[in-house]
Amino acid sequence: MVKATTTATRSKIAIIGAGPVGISAARALKSHGIAYDQIESEGELGGNWRHGVYQSAHIISSRKTTEFPDFPMPENYPDFPSAQQMLAYLESYAKHFQLLENIQFNCKVEQVIPEAESFRLVLADGTSRIYEGVVICNGHHWERRWPTYEGSFSGELMHSKDYKNPDQLRDKKVLVIGGGNSACDIAAEAARVGCSAHLSLRRGYWFLPKTIYGKPTAELLTTNLPVWIQRLYLEVLLKIVVGDYRSYGLMKPDHKIFEHHPTLNSELLHYLKHGKITPHGDIKRFDGDIVEFIDGTKERFDLVVCATGFNVSIPFLAPEIVAIEGPVVKAFWGMAAPHHKQLFIYGWGQARYGFGPLLTPASQLLAKLIILQRRLEHPLGEVLEAAMQPLPTSHLLDPMATLKQIKAANSMLWMLPIVDRHFVKARKEISQPATID
Repeated sequence: MVKATTTATRSKIAIIGAGPVGISAARALKSHGIAYDQIESEGELGGNWRHGVYQSAHIISSRKTTEFPDFPMPENYPDFPSAQQMLAYLESYAKHFQLLENIQFNCKVEQVIPEAESFRLVLADGTSRIYEGVVICNGHHWERRWPTYEGSFSGELMHSKDYKNPDQLRDKKVLVIGGGNSACDIAAEAARVGCSAHLSLRRGYWFLPKTIYGKPTAELLTTNLPVWIQRLYLEVLLKIVVGDYRSYGLMKPDHKIFEHHPTLNSELLHYLKHGKITPHGDIKRFDGDIVEFIDGTKERFDLVVCATGFNVSIPFLAPEIVAIEGPVVKAFWGMAAPHHKQLFIYGWGQARYGFGPLLTPASQLLAKLIILQRRLEHPLGEVLEAAMQPLPTSHLLDPMATLKQIKAANSMLWMLPIVDRHFVKARKEISQPATID
């Protein structure tokens, strides 16, 4: 029996996760001279690009809207790099900035326990480590969200997370549930190699082609124009390029563009018009290998793929430490825990396009906040609350608005020590009920 040991690293920050968000955070901490350890449960870096995507996946944004500003992608990369190219790029990034030496692979965190002015990390091998702070970058594309329907399906049922290659669809009658990017990619793959391909949608979605005017659609959204003008612009373009979704057998979108993430896919509409994908409404019930839809139609299927998304989850952190409401983590400035010093939940939001342009400035802000917290008496979250900073209400990030918010946050850093000294304590005293002797 191995005796549990505790390693004291009180002067260090622990970064949990070595996906794109984790290595961006590591790059920022290193550039600011902040000592850290990076802990990754997998055997190699890359996160979702390593273990969570199918072989034929390509990014939906574009090379220019995904690359890190301080480390451009190779010029020979296409507008939409493949999963393999993305992984090679992330590996090159970590190697270029000498981040690998600080990553411990095959190291799983079981618990993060706040203690007095520090955090105890309990690892899967039974050992513990004490850190000054923790940056949680565990991603949001790993805990599968499953739909529930009446009855049970006797055929093969899988989540899109478990789809890896076309052989899983070959010569099968396939139903894909969902209208997001993975759902459309898998339905298109089933149209090519399956016996038949069907798509079930519970509501209307905005489906955008991946390119307009020969440019990646995501690059048309890199503008400071108000969102309502962007919506109007895209709606006009879609009427010209796509037309009425109902002419494809789809439902009219039940929301405005950007209220939910639009789906960027050029193949879905192509295969719908060629009769290679059959659209359906929501599912009413399963009955063996028969699926009944809400319009009363019934179809037999060999395979049902649930492309129904993921839950945001931090299994190693007690839920009362940071609240998670649906896909929204209740952390100030999208990262600072409300009542604990040096605890950051980073990278849970979902931007309208690629990660690099947002992660680089956000990670630099993160590093500055870690340094600033060392000067503050109270937890940063309490200081930001006293400074009238709101908690997030959505996981959807408008890139241009987010960049402005990061700039505004940087301009506020000078005043936070003043708020810490003069307002946080007063706020706590006011909130405490008076006592009667």
